[in-house]
Amino acid sequence: MKVSPSLLSANFANLTPEIEMINASEADYLHIDVMDGVFVPNISFGFPVIKAVGKICTKPLDVHLMIVEPEKWISQVRDTGAWLMNVHYEACTHLNSAVARIHQAGMKAGVTLNPSTPVCMLQDIITDVDLVLLMSVNPGFGGQAFIKNTLKKTRELKKLILESGSSALIEVDGGVNETTGKELAEAGADVLVAGSYIFGTPNPEERINLLKGLR
Repeated sequence: MKVSPSLLSANFANLTPEIEMINASEADYLHIDVMDGVFVPNISFGFPVIKAVGKICTKPLDVHLMIVEPEKWISQVRDTGAWLMNVHYEACTHLNSAVARIHQAGMKAGVTLNPSTPVCMLQDIITDVDLVLLMSVNPGFGGQAFIKNTLKKTRELKKLILESGSSALIEVDGGVNETTGKELAEAGADVLVAGSYIFGTPNPEERINLLKGLR
């Protein structure tokens, strides 16, 4: 299992030690949520912060844009040093074009589905994307309870990926802990995003290792 700790739950008053912990850990990526207060009812941080984080973080940046018209910001995301740019299906009128432009910018392309968006909406683009993020909570705030239907969606997505010959990874974000993480692993998830479960404990590296050991 791959693990992408969510920066949204880190200590913003003192980020450097948090990022250095991620660097020293077995985490695979650093998940960064960008919120605009329009697409989701919250505001997080912008590109100057991400660029500053990228100068310290040695893990690939997994940048998740919870914003309207994310395709307008491809060059800015690229300039932060992001490894992957993830856009919401619900926010992109021309999703194929957005995915192609993300690839042209030299990044991996991810697509996110909100809890109420069915997996079948991706059937015409699944072979073009590198990762699909399933939201297992409603996006915008950390600390929410896991939506159980995500397990069914994960199995459906895994089936779609296998049948289409896609190489896309399945990432899940929201309410992830050792219990839901195990269920997601069994359903076919490849990457787990966790925020409060990792950063809200005295031993975050232990939590990362626990999630990485799930099969």
